[in-house]
Amino acid sequence: MSNVEDLKKFIIDKLEDKKAGDISVLDLDGKTSMARYMVFANGRSNKNVAAIADFLSLELKHQADLDVNIEGFKQSDWVLIDAGSVIVNIFHPEARDHYSLEEYWQTK
Repeated sequence: MSNVEDLKKFIIDKLEDKKAGDISVLDLDGKTSMARYMVFANGRSNKNVAAIADFLSLELKHQADLDVNIEGFKQSDWVLIDAGSVIVNIFHPEARDHYSLEEYWQTK
């Protein structure tokens, strides 16, 4: 990807391709140096969360030439994909409500 905006758009497009739900994006500019954007999305089940995460990580590797770090794939109620300047969180809806990460980052 030529820039962070292209990467963010690519990720959102791929999440939409896999029918991820409730996609939202937080701009982290001025809040942290770990990333520029944090993306949140839902899967319908743990299996669906894993499928979305697997698809996105493969697309980032093959189409965007990025090696990403993935956490939480085994349990798949919350999978985090670190794509450098964009961090992607894919949740089972109950886990998303439980952790409330969007609210946390919005108040920082």
